[in-house]
Amino acid sequence: MGFIRQQEEKLAMRFLSWQYEKLKKPVPPEVELELQAAKIVAEAHDIARARGRNVMAIIKDLISEIKK
Repeated sequence: MGFIRQQEEKLAMRFLSWQYEKLKKPVPPEVELELQAAKIVAEAHDIARARGRNVMAIIKDLISEIKK
């Protein structure tokens, strides 16, 4: 896995943790957060490839959908 992909996943993990805390929900274990973050980043890359959008903007959109 590349350096940038790792950084995207770490950012997604921090954002997920923040969203859980903001919603006053228990933060899942780190292993589960890593899996969620990896899935979100993979989806963001697929969407970015198809639509030509910024990956970070897509990651934020995907995480905001999780909280709904």
